[in-house]
Amino acid sequence: MLATTLAGAASITAAALFSFTLLSRVVERMVSLSVGIMLSTSLLHALPEAFESGADPRTLFATLLAGLLTFFMLEKLAILRHSHHHEGDGHHHAHGHDAHEAGRAGWMILVGDGMHNFTDGILIAAAFLADPHLGIVAAVAIIAHEIPQEIGDFIVLLNAGFSRTRAYIYNLLCSLLAVAGGLLGYFTLDRASNLIPYVLVFASSGFIYIAVSDLMPQMQRRATMKETVPQVLLIALGVAIVLFLTAGRH
Repeated sequence: MLATTLAGAASITAAALFSFTLLSRVVERMVSLSVGIMLSTSLLHALPEAFESGADPRTLFATLLAGLLTFFMLEKLAILRHSHHHEGDGHHHAHGHDAHEAGRAGWMILVGDGMHNFTDGILIAAAFLADPHLGIVAAVAIIAHEIPQEIGDFIVLLNAGFSRTRAYIYNLLCSLLAVAGGLLGYFTLDRASNLIPYVLVFASSGFIYIAVSDLMPQMQRRATMKETVPQVLLIALGVAIVLFLTAGRH
């Protein structure tokens, strides 16, 4: 419990300090970094780990499809709810909606992040049951690979209009799912470990959907060469960060 709590709180606090101090002034541009982080975390780390687990590939792909459709429906419900809330209120939202439309995935990323943290908790529990020293190493490794992901989450939340305090509290609450995953992994390890690949795939589907459906279209609206070059470089930087911090986990 201590390891899972520290893994969540330490990574989120480090990411918050970095995001709020160095990135808050350029959040809009740093959305590109978030795209690189989320796509590479999902496609180069989480999904390969799930498929290398020995789980049935067809079932994993079905889980990926279900996850993408689930996040599509969650976003659809959010759009319908927002449209109904403002229907007939007499206000014109053409420009004011930009931040909302661009960042409506802010709360959805918390769902995916919570699932990911839950899986991390199970992994930490499994490592501690195998060897306490391995458990400590696993917790440190998870902190390392969570920091760039949490930076990406903070960028999305700030871009969506969340205040710094609200973004930090929501992410911190999501990190508590690592404790829940750790407890579940400790007491029902065999069954929980069998679910890990599917939880990883579902969480990845959320990151992929948010990046491709919400953030990349937002970036495409600024299609000048002056904007494109930094976007490409920041996406590449996000990929490089994830590759560097997760290279030693396999």
